[in-house]
Amino acid sequence: MNLVGTVKEGFSKVKTYWKTPPLGNYMTFKEIASLAGGGIGVKFIITCVSAVLLSATNYFVGNTIGISPMNMYLIYVIAVLLSFPLTMFRAYIIDNAKNRKGKYRPYIISMGLPTVVLAIAYFWMPYEKMESQVLKCVVVLLFNIGFQFFYNFLYDAYDNFIVVLSPNTQERANVSSIKAVTDSLAPTITNAIIPILAAQLVGTDNLNDLRIYRYIWPPILIIGFLLSVIVYVNTEEKIVQAKTHSVQIKFTDALRAVAKNKYFWIISLATWLGFLESAYNSILNWLYSYQHACTGGEYSLIVTIYGNASLWGMLLAPLSIKKIGKRNTLILTNALNIVFIAAIYPVIKHADMSIMIWLVMICLWFNALVGSFAHILTPSLNGDIRDYQQYITGERIDGMFAAVGLIGSIITMITSSVVPAIYEVVGINEENYARLYDSIIAQEGSLEDPTNIYNVLYDRETFIGALGVLVGASVIGALINVIPYFFYDLSEIKQQGMIKVLKIRALFEDYGN
Repeated sequence: MNLVGTVKEGFSKVKTYWKTPPLGNYMTFKEIASLAGGGIGVKFIITCVSAVLLSATNYFVGNTIGISPMNMYLIYVIAVLLSFPLTMFRAYIIDNAKNRKGKYRPYIISMGLPTVVLAIAYFWMPYEKMESQVLKCVVVLLFNIGFQFFYNFLYDAYDNFIVVLSPNTQERANVSSIKAVTDSLAPTITNAIIPILAAQLVGTDNLNDLRIYRYIWPPILIIGFLLSVIVYVNTEEKIVQAKTHSVQIKFTDALRAVAKNKYFWIISLATWLGFLESAYNSILNWLYSYQHACTGGEYSLIVTIYGNASLWGMLLAPLSIKKIGKRNTLILTNALNIVFIAAIYPVIKHADMSIMIWLVMICLWFNALVGSFAHILTPSLNGDIRDYQQYITGERIDGMFAAVGLIGSIITMITSSVVPAIYEVVGINEENYARLYDSIIAQEGSLEDPTNIYNVLYDRETFIGALGVLVGASVIGALINVIPYFFYDLSEIKQQGMIKVLKIRALFEDYGN
């Protein structure tokens, strides 16, 4: 009877608040459902493109296309430098947007479509016929310049969308939790079905195979775009600003204003200092692809379980924010990251290969659990930081945060050379590959791309040594990452006070105009 009553009460709330938000909130249940359901589609696009986007250690560019670590870093540096004018152009467009549809909402469609088209073309380039490393580098670089504009525009628009849907910081956290749970379905589904479809449709258990990207990924991208239309159709932005306010922000003024936002610098500094923390990212993939630690079906199960960890973290995050606040949640979760990453080291040093991937998965599961709090914390913090920016300057400056963030791109560009350098030191280099080539061929029988130096990871000694160093680097990155959060003091009470002030200012501005 209690269960029936609870269900009836739930349906009654949905009916009551489907088109009218609850008292004190700003979003209707229809908006929340559309953002959550349609957002899965946007996340399908983001999941696929982010997996192949040029970086200093990208798996697709290195292991599949076959570009060496240092060449990959070189074209990554060029891509970052070329992204500067594109980022500033995006920032100017967003901050001076006069589109009645909103500041971010229109770009979910107008940038989503070209991103999908570009990604499909990227997969279908005949890399296997390109014998020259230079030619491969040029092709990858050109495609990534396109991604720098279209994909990054889509990513920024969707990532920041929750910030303009409600000025209520707790509502943003609650909706972000729902959205993050549904968003996580995209990578979870993608990671789970790709090994299975690769085996059944393409006939391979090698995740480096180009056919996987050409035949399996494009349908995922297309379905993602169709779902993303739901977000555009059924949501509305709600910025606390005078209705008569005229938006005209000079680039230099916006740049100076954002540069004075101390909370932006604290959060950015934490990100920049923790550049080594993600060094462990390829461990599961490498164990499966190079050490045959499990079957394709087992690997699908492993990545599905691993992805499930984020669900619980995203559900717990709003409760933690409400109980101990964003700052304390940041410090606690980042401290636990250090513990769980460090736990991987004794596993790879002492565990038998038959159970190693399962033990590593357990460590990574707990790390992902606390790490997924960031899916809720990041949009909540970004919203508060932008509210603070509007409070101290009187202007709603959103896009310029990305432009000022170019400083971070320079820092990331410099620090990204560290991981490829580590790869070289631990044996992922041409000299070591040449030395071990005959023994690897004898062990594996044949190689799909004999020129790819990542094949050196088939050698057990090189593999274990590389993993140990990468885990150590990740621990150092996680340790440094937590320090800036001790200086973050923008509490929930302060944010609520700022919103009240902004509402009063808007009333007086409208009255005066």
